[in-house]
Amino acid sequence: MQENLQTALLEAWMQTEKLIGKEIKKQGIQTIINSWKISHDCQKFYQKAIQSYAITNPPDKLAKLAGMEIETIRQQYTTLDPKLIGLVSMQFHYTGQILLKNILPSQQQLVYSYFKVIEDYLYIPLYRTYKAAGKHRYDSQTLKNVQTLLPLSTDIAVRIYHRVVDLYPNYYCYSGSIKEESIKNATIRDIETFQVYLCLCVLEGNTTAIEMELFPLCQLLYPSLKIHWELIRQMIHLLSQEINNCLGNTEKKVFQPHIQYLWELFNPSDFPNI
Repeated sequence: MQENLQTALLEAWMQTEKLIGKEIKKQGIQTIINSWKISHDCQKFYQKAIQSYAITNPPDKLAKLAGMEIETIRQQYTTLDPKLIGLVSMQFHYTGQILLKNILPSQQQLVYSYFKVIEDYLYIPLYRTYKAAGKHRYDSQTLKNVQTLLPLSTDIAVRIYHRVVDLYPNYYCYSGSIKEESIKNATIRDIETFQVYLCLCVLEGNTTAIEMELFPLCQLLYPSLKIHWELIRQMIHLLSQEINNCLGNTEKKVFQPHIQYLWELFNPSDFPNI
């Protein structure tokens, strides 16, 4: 993987430009893109992941070692423009996918668990959520609601993914069938991302994170990836059901205004067909 990393970075950049190059120009962010820095950051963190795998450090130790540093570069990109993290995330994602294709299938799932740490901290505003939680009193009911829901996010995402597959068994996006392993992993990560953004908005008491960061990110990526807005709407509906099932009547009311805002924001009638 170390030997293939430079080639993977170059191929990933070419794939990213091919996929979202037109959308980048449309969104007007091409002037703030520093391709050298993005590739440098990508190389640095994948080297950390590969080294952790090589010395058999568990993935959660990689999260402790690299999580804050990844959050720092995440903030650097989102400060320039929230949509920029979409380009950066895609570069990281494709680099990881290319590296995985060049190792034995029997090793891929374990190696992916290390790469997932890097992708999760880059895609998902985890540290911003922790920081928002730290501003609440220990006995805050809002904090308790988030503490109940957040540890369930992966299980919820997996259930929603399987439900989506049941509803859309023949669905294909740009990268392939929704049933393929790489698409499954990306879909579960996206559902987890939506959940963390919901928790962040609940903790911050507003919808700024969804409006100014999550939604522009989806506007940049989803049309190029051929992900239909109606599919996202269905995912939000299923997420609402899961939250209702996981929380009591009083607790779930805290999340409902933010879920409703998501539902209205991703209205398919407001977007051109993909």
